[in-house]
Formats: sequence, C-alpha cells, structure tokens
Amino acid sequence: MKLNLKALAITSAIVWGGSVLGVAIANSVNPRYGRDFLRVLSSIYPGYKFEGSAKDVAVVSLYAAADGAIGGLLTASLYNALSGEHTTAHGLAGSPDMREIA
Repeated sequence: MKLNLKALAITSAIVWGGSVLGVAIANSVNPRYGRDFLRVLSSIYPGYKFEGSAKDVAVVSLYAAADGAIGGLLTASLYNALSGEHTTAHGLAGSPDMREIA
C-alpha cells in the first residue's frame, strides 16, 4: 500500500499547525502556558519572536503548518520508497500485467 503524499502533507500541516496555534492562543490567555515550548519554536522558526502578539501567533502557526506539510511529504515519500511497492510501467510491483491475465 502506498501513502498518498498530498493527503499526508495536508493532514500533517493541519495537525502540527493547529497544535501550535492552540498552544499560542492558550499562551495569549495564560502567559505561563506553553511558554517554554514557544521559546523553543522562536529559536527554530526565523521571524517568530515570542512576544504573544496576534502577528506572532499567525507567524508561528504558518511556520508550523509549512513545517508539518514538509514533514508529512517527506514521511510519505520515505515510507513509499522503503515499503517496496514502487510503480512500474505495468502497475504496482508484484501485480500481474493485464495482458498476462487475458
């Protein structure tokens, strides 16, 4: 079974971007919540400063969504490459050619 690259990239972007968005919003309400996590992200994502403004929440969420999409794409690509199910000219590896069945 091959993984759908686009589906895993979108899913990962939603999960990671949404998680970071949730922590950033919660931090805006309660500044002690997630502050160490957000400080780590400020050291990873350029342009994001841990100041708690609406702009910062948007920037870190967009970075996280892009990061999640890239991670999902790489994960699906690596899985497909290592699973042994490569597409050939006749379909999936190991599947009979339709001309052989007839």
